[in-house]
Amino acid sequence: MSLKLIKLREEHLEKVRKWRMMPEVTKYMYTDPQIFPEDQCKWFERINKDPSRIYWVISFDDKDIGVINLYDFDRQNRRVFWAYYLGDFSFRGKGIGKNLECNIYDFCFDILNLNKLCCEVLAFNEKVIALHQKFGSKIEGVFKQHIFKNGKYYDVVRMAILKEKWNKIKHQYQYEKIEIEQ
Repeated sequence: MSLKLIKLREEHLEKVRKWRMMPEVTKYMYTDPQIFPEDQCKWFERINKDPSRIYWVISFDDKDIGVINLYDFDRQNRRVFWAYYLGDFSFRGKGIGKNLECNIYDFCFDILNLNKLCCEVLAFNEKVIALHQKFGSKIEGVFKQHIFKNGKYYDVVRMAILKEKWNKIKHQYQYEKIEIEQ
C-alpha cells in the first residue's frame, strides 16, 4: 500500500470541487455546498494565503482519493483542528483511516511540535467517533443543536488527543509511515 499526502494544488481543484458536493461526503460536513469552478478557485486562493490551514490530497497508489486538512492553528497554545474525507468510496474499509489517524498524530506532535489535536464530528457519525476513540482521542464535549442543516439541528461532538497521551499509546498500533509533503 502506498499512501501519501500531497499538498493541494490547482490541478486537484476540479476533482476536489466534485467531492465537496457529493451527498455521500457532505452528509458528514457542516454544509451542502453548490460550488462553481470560480468559487473553488477563490476558495483555493483563500486557503493558500491562510497560515492557519494546510490542505493535502490523500493519494493511494498514485490515485487521488480524498482530502485531509489541518485548520485553526493556535500556535500560542500549540493546538490545531483536523478533518478528512474520502471522495473515492471504493477505498473505504482498507485501513486508510487508521494510517491517516496515526500519521497525522505523528506529524502534528513530532514535526509541528503541537500539544493538542482536535476535531469536531457530527454526532450521528458514530463510526468516525469510534475510530478517533480507538486511537486515543477523547470526547471533550457535545455542542447541542450546533449545526442547522437541511431543516434540522445536529449535535456536534468535540474530540481531542494530547501529545503526552499519543506518546504513551502509539507503540500499541502498527501502521505504515506515510509521506506527508510539507
